[in-house]
Amino acid sequence: MFRPIADLAARGELSFIFDGRPMTARAGDTVAAALLVNGITACRETPVSDTPRAPYCLMGVCFDCLVVIDGIGNRQGCLVPLVEGMRIETQHGRHHLTEASE
Repeated sequence: MFRPIADLAARGELSFIFDGRPMTARAGDTVAAALLVNGITACRETPVSDTPRAPYCLMGVCFDCLVVIDGIGNRQGCLVPLVEGMRIETQHGRHHLTEASE
């Protein structure tokens, strides 16, 4: 988790999609860090009032960084490492599970 600052320059870039827009970030960044570095200030909306929320604690305590990653909702962006080609979406309210068709 903790790396010398000199190691940061050696990391490559990864591309990902956020709400349909292509973006890039450094390899080794979390989803929340990748969004913040790309100027994304809100990654979810609260279920009751639709208030926009942004990553806050960046250590998995506050749950303000919930996003939909590759179709799976309620993912804490601050705990998920960014992967090449990841599809990330704003989580609007609570994420509803879909039933598998039989």
